[in-house]
Amino acid sequence: MEKSPSSPSTSAESALLPPVLYPTVDDLPYEEEILRNPFNLKLWWRYLVARSESPFEKRRVIYERALKALPGSYKIWNAYLRERLDRVRPLPISHDLYNHLNNTFERALVTMHKMPRIWIMFLTSLTDQRLITRARRTFDRALCALPVTQHDRIWSLYLGLVSLAGVPVETSLRVYRRYLLFDPSHIEDLIEFLLRSQLWQEAAERLASVLNNDSFHSIKGKTRHQLWLELCDLLTRHATDISGLNVDAIIRGGIRKYTDEIGRLWTSLADYYVRRGLYEKARDIFEEGLANVVTVRDFSVIFDSYAQFEQSALAAKIETTENEFDGSDGDEGGDKNGIDKLSKKFLENFWLNDDDDADLRLARLESLFDRRPELLNSVLLRQNPHNVEQWHRRVKLFEGNPTRQILTFTEAVRTVDPMKAVGKPHTLWISFARLYEDHNDLVNARVIFDKAVQVNYKAVVNLASVWCEWAEMELRHKNFQEALELMKKSTAEPSVEVKRRVAADGNEPVQIRLHKSLRLWSFYVDLEESLGTLESTRAVYERILDLRIATPQIILNYAFLLEEHKYFEDAFKVYERGVKIFKYPHVKDIWVTYLSKFVKRYGKNKLERARELFEHAIEKAPAQDVKPLYLQYAKLEEDYGLAKRAMKVYDQAVKAVANDEKLNMYEIYIARAAEIFGIPKTREIYEQAIESGLPDNAVRTMCMKYAELERNLGEIDRARAIYVFASQFADPRSDSEFWKKWNDFEVQHGNEDTFREMLRVKRSVLASFSQTHLILPENLMQKDHKMNLEEAVDTLKRAGVPEDEMAALERQLAPSTTNLIAKDGSRMMNFVSAGVESQPNDMKVNTNNEDIELPEESDSDDEKIEIAQKDVPNTVFGELAHNVTEESGGNAPLGALERIKRQRKQ
Repeated sequence: MEKSPSSPSTSAESALLPPVLYPTVDDLPYEEEILRNPFNLKLWWRYLVARSESPFEKRRVIYERALKALPGSYKIWNAYLRERLDRVRPLPISHDLYNHLNNTFERALVTMHKMPRIWIMFLTSLTDQRLITRARRTFDRALCALPVTQHDRIWSLYLGLVSLAGVPVETSLRVYRRYLLFDPSHIEDLIEFLLRSQLWQEAAERLASVLNNDSFHSIKGKTRHQLWLELCDLLTRHATDISGLNVDAIIRGGIRKYTDEIGRLWTSLADYYVRRGLYEKARDIFEEGLANVVTVRDFSVIFDSYAQFEQSALAAKIETTENEFDGSDGDEGGDKNGIDKLSKKFLENFWLNDDDDADLRLARLESLFDRRPELLNSVLLRQNPHNVEQWHRRVKLFEGNPTRQILTFTEAVRTVDPMKAVGKPHTLWISFARLYEDHNDLVNARVIFDKAVQVNYKAVVNLASVWCEWAEMELRHKNFQEALELMKKSTAEPSVEVKRRVAADGNEPVQIRLHKSLRLWSFYVDLEESLGTLESTRAVYERILDLRIATPQIILNYAFLLEEHKYFEDAFKVYERGVKIFKYPHVKDIWVTYLSKFVKRYGKNKLERARELFEHAIEKAPAQDVKPLYLQYAKLEEDYGLAKRAMKVYDQAVKAVANDEKLNMYEIYIARAAEIFGIPKTREIYEQAIESGLPDNAVRTMCMKYAELERNLGEIDRARAIYVFASQFADPRSDSEFWKKWNDFEVQHGNEDTFREMLRVKRSVLASFSQTHLILPENLMQKDHKMNLEEAVDTLKRAGVPEDEMAALERQLAPSTTNLIAKDGSRMMNFVSAGVESQPNDMKVNTNNEDIELPEESDSDDEKIEIAQKDVPNTVFGELAHNVTEESGGNAPLGALERIKRQRKQ
């Protein structure tokens, strides 16, 4: 035992001290100051700091002397204890210095018992030394000495001590219970300790008490739902170790409260009874769970657990039976027991006492899998009992069992609310009645239909479908009169008294609006046409028209019926009513049929009336629907009227039809004109088509056909002029067909000069298409299309665009070349008319600005492209241009090339 420095020193003891422990010469200043003032903490602390490099034994003597003078100094005690802890830390816990350390802590606590750090160091040291009993008692002393506000610092170490391996469970449990008195919110720590210690009973009770406490908040972040699941798992896995708790009530309470884990809770409850050995009760729980869940996920969880339970039961029974047979083969006692069982079975005839129920278990498993579609359908119907499609699927599940099907239909029509139904609720009634019809029970089928027509459906069409199906059933069984009576009854208008009563109630059923159902009337009129008389059928049609529910098809059917019975004038009156009732586009078919029937019936006898009808139809028709009417009108004039009037109709047609149909209409116009009046008449139409404002591709097509016509007539110069005119619409990069035809034309009919001129025009047009769109800025594209060439060039000049000599010459003579009309105002210079005067402002030709360059910043792909048009020099026209020049008095404008040559000569 180490001698305490605090005890009085004798001369004998002093003689036993090693010399190194005595003060040296360097210690004299400190010793003198301490002798003068031994109770000054700074002097002792300065002395200790100065001897920080000295051996611990010498520093221990200084610490002991300082603590003898200042026993209440926390600073010196803390430093002294830490040095002693650092000294013993590398030593084994069985070393004697640990005893000296513990004694030093005990001496320190005499005065430092209110200092929690001293207690913590001491308790930590005792825990590391595994002095469990002494540490536990020291913890108790610390809790008694320190104030309650400091207890949380001690309890964390205390719980760590009792959680060590080797600590008796009862001791740890008592400490945890005391800790809950200090801080009840840490009950989860106790529950975790109980689970680690396999104290299932108390763990379940504590967890149940936590769930019963509505004010409890988990410090570990667990939700009440998670705690519920932990309790259920604990109760089911350790069902035989826990008593005193109503497990069934607890789990059912969780099922009612937490609907997102119903499947898991049901399986937990069934697992509880399985572990208790109550297998029939477990089956009841599985069945109850399958009958109550409302989601497919929960159903799958329960069904899989149920199937696994049945499979395990069957496998266990088979394994037990095999073991019994194996045991009976090895000893005589087994044979004797087997004989006793057989004798008991056969001699006493007690077959119910048979222990081999493997067949029963197998049948249960097979029955479970067979019932799965029905059980799953029940789950879907519990989700939405108004789902019509699921009811139909449920009926199909019982196919071959009419009794179950009838019960299912009965339940379905009672459950489904037509106002909330998903699907068509009337199909349930129809299928229900058809089930009786398939079994030749028409009486009950009529009863079902009679109840079905009294249901207040959401839409009139549903009720009308029921009436139609009822009538079709009667037709299938040759009850024609019954079907007509049903249709008559269903289409009868409710009385005024019934309407007044319904209006007073404020809830109008669909039966009130049934008499306006178009489907019902269409079916009724079909029946009358097949089974009734002409008068009854006409009455039905008239009733449909009076109710203003007719469609164009009904109008046509009514008219066809009257025509079949030779009531032509009445049929035309029906057509007249139809064209008054409907507007375009619905009236289109009525007009076409009406006009064709009228023309076919009367021909030229009532030509003026037919013309009035056509004029009226054309007046009301939009542009996209007027083409067939004009064709019929022209055909009428060709067959029964005048050819001139027919041409007039065609002329009106090409102006009235939509833009995308004008080209086709002109082709028809030209073909008819050529057939009636001859080829020369078509020239005027070609020119009219070219000048009518058709799209460029259509103008090019017409010009090609026009040129082919002139070539066939031998007018080579006129054909060449047309090709020249059309070239401004043909981009050589994309319209290769046009240039190929012109090339072939020149090869066949031209010469070297005309072919060279064709190539020059092609180069000019190519330059125009490839460069003109680059020199015209976007603001010019937004100008009015009637802006003349001089304004466009001036705008370019103001924008800083340079002009070359050719462009300047073209701009100087622009008024005479861009107008394209000679001085007499009746002929175009570069287009030979065939007798039709050109219309002013119908066509605009732009000059070729191919040499004008635009700055780089305006070269953008996003700019709009305007294709400039280039005038064709007079030399291209040959003698034709010379004749025109002579006719105009020699004042015709010169071409650009000729003007440049004359300027050079000057």
